Amino acid sequence: MNERILIIEDDPDIRELLAYSLSKDGYQTHAAGTAEDGFTILRKESIHLVLLDLMLPVMDGYGFLKRIKNSAEYKNIPVIIVSARGDETDIVKGLELGAEDYVSKPFSPRVLTARILAVLRRTATNTKKTEPDSFTVDNLSFNLLRHEVLLDDSIIDLTITEFSILKYLASSPGRVFTRAQIIASIHGEDSPITDRAIDVQILSIRKKLGSKNQKIETVRGVGYRYADSEER
Repeated sequence: MNERILIIEDDPDIRELLAYSLSKDGYQTHAAGTAEDGFTILRKESIHLVLLDLMLPVMDGYGFLKRIKNSAEYKNIPVIIVSARGDETDIVKGLELGAEDYVSKPFSPRVLTARILAVLRRTATNTKKTEPDSFTVDNLSFNLLRHEVLLDDSIIDLTITEFSILKYLASSPGRVFTRAQIIASIHGEDSPITDRAIDVQILSIRKKLGSKNQKIETVRGVGYRYADSEER
């Protein structure tokens, strides 16, 4: 493996454990004890994924997440939060700010490695693809290589997770997906992501689409679907 993972964790023992475990799995690792040190590494190295603790000194993990997702240069780097703060509120906030996954401490190194692999697979843009580089539904144009969506020729500012959810729904117009199916598709099986977190993501997507596209429908008691063109 050539993927480089940045670990931002203020506890040196956990930092060392993560670096050791990931190195055994073939990943290259870089470690930082603060958010600012993490940004220093980002500027120097080509990082493929960030493991982020929330309880950091000076700037906490949420602050780091806001900065990286608002940066044109770094916003497409996937972030997995690894934190002892495992309340639903914390998970939802992390996803709202653009994290791709959330792993609660204490964690199983094997489970974390599986989560990392799943996120890297989702965000990979290698040439061996089983789907087209782009597709269009109504007034939405998806560029799968760039993880971009155009709404009437204007780019929508979506997080990677929001992009994945919208692509998942829009690729099968008219089909109803349960929240569990959406979670499994985006975050993998046995994810700690809750139904409420998906609801929050859908709400955010709807706000960003605005009045120009109101095709994401709630199917009461089941889940969500992207309405077929003939239905609206």
